[in-house]
Amino acid sequence: MTNVNRHSGKTRHAEIAGAGFAGLTAAIALRQRGWSVRLHEKGPELRAFGAGIYLWHNGLRVLEGLGVLEDVLTGTHTPPTYETWMHNKSVSRETFNGLPWRIMTRQHLHDALARKARAEGVDISVNSEVVKADPSGRITLASGEVNEADLVVGADGVGSKVRDSIGFEQDRWISTDGLIRLIVPRKKKELGHGEWDNTIDMWNFWPRVQRILYSPCSKDELYLGLMAPAADPNGSRVPIHLDCWIEMFPFLEPVLVEAAKLQTARYDRYETTKLDVWTKGKVALVGDAAHAMCPALAQGAGCAMVNSYSLAMELDDIADVQEALPSWEKRIRPITDRCQEISGEYAANRSLSKGNMFTPRALEAARYDPTRRLFSW
Repeated sequence: MTNVNRHSGKTRHAEIAGAGFAGLTAAIALRQRGWSVRLHEKGPELRAFGAGIYLWHNGLRVLEGLGVLEDVLTGTHTPPTYETWMHNKSVSRETFNGLPWRIMTRQHLHDALARKARAEGVDISVNSEVVKADPSGRITLASGEVNEADLVVGADGVGSKVRDSIGFEQDRWISTDGLIRLIVPRKKKELGHGEWDNTIDMWNFWPRVQRILYSPCSKDELYLGLMAPAADPNGSRVPIHLDCWIEMFPFLEPVLVEAAKLQTARYDRYETTKLDVWTKGKVALVGDAAHAMCPALAQGAGCAMVNSYSLAMELDDIADVQEALPSWEKRIRPITDRCQEISGEYAANRSLSKGNMFTPRALEAARYDPTRRLFSW
């Protein structure tokens, strides 16, 4: 790998705030294209937040482009079908016409990206929080240190200090429902007869609204998403109210008993963030800092990784950073905006309960191949 930019013969430097999926993807992709990169993580170590994650064709293509796909696929799971149940009866089975998808723990994906970042020579700074940024390419750390860069990437989540310190205009709203996300042992033998290798999206609307997204993510690990309205004190309680969930989903008792043991469980309401623009000067926002979305289409991380990877591609094509950033946003943002809109619509209407809702429109973002800048499938 050369460390010299092919446009000018000068090494360009990026400062990235946030070492989640978006920040790590941007760091690796830029480093592979000759940039020097410093990645800032405010915590004492690199680690993933949350439980499980779905990646579709778009995200998998990013991993292939970064050279980590094989590492990520090892020990993870693609279910035979995505099945939807209503009141414990199957209403649909979807296979997405062969469109690739994968389920894994968030930690598994994060570890693979962190290993690749280190192998590529990304300068990773922990206990290092970016508290302020400037469109000129300057960042200020919590320590008071000020760094200059050719590019600043704000990948610091829904509460982004990069975004808010600059004053990007934004709309943010929170949904009626939320999720408790957990990783538990699969307990496949204890569950007994059934197609427990499938994703099963289990909905109940009576006597109260409760949903469990049952997602095997490896041979031994199960990702559970327990959805209930925020106004339901039992359904939104953490640690989970075991009797409340077993009453509605008695066949899942072996895994729900395991879920009830997790004292660190969290209930999170769905959040959406929409900005007027994603870029100002030498600053670009990616991931939840720019476009947090409801999880209905399981594309929050996928879009974040696609946009981060596409940013590096654009900067490889266009030498001038302040010209490249608006060009990147113009090209990639419409896909994300449409995905965000559909995700919000589906969450508000609980549309996935109907089954067969992964329509071509809903799968547009999943079908995008950022490495070739076209749609597949």
